[in-house]
Amino acid sequence: MTQTDGTPYPFTTPPSSADIEAMAELGLAAIPVPLRRRIDNVAIAVEELADDATLDEMGIESPFDLTGLYRGTPLHLRDSGQPAREPDLIILYRQAILLEWIETEEDLERLVRSVLIHEIAHHFGFSDAEIEALEAAAD
Repeated sequence: MTQTDGTPYPFTTPPSSADIEAMAELGLAAIPVPLRRRIDNVAIAVEELADDATLDEMGIESPFDLTGLYRGTPLHLRDSGQPAREPDLIILYRQAILLEWIETEEDLERLVRSVLIHEIAHHFGFSDAEIEALEAAAD
């Protein structure tokens, strides 16, 4: 498996949470500037796998079926009169992403970027078609 630029990944062990976080930062930089400017109160975290409570809430049986999650109130559902709140959060689930990477042989940077973009799209309340267009623009 190779990186987007065609060079082999330097991993002799599975990519760490820090590696996934670095790829997420690269993915964030690929998002068109007008949208990136509106992602000012969204934190990005990398966790190993979704916990049981999250899986139950999402109606998902296996933690390996959830690669990312947006927690927060989408922009289009916010009321300007709302009091200050905690930052929105995008969680990338490392082990689920790595399993998908192994199973699909997709470029790991592209996969992380795709998961990130999908979750950011939830922040904006985008439709599936809008998510596809955003991913295409990032490529």
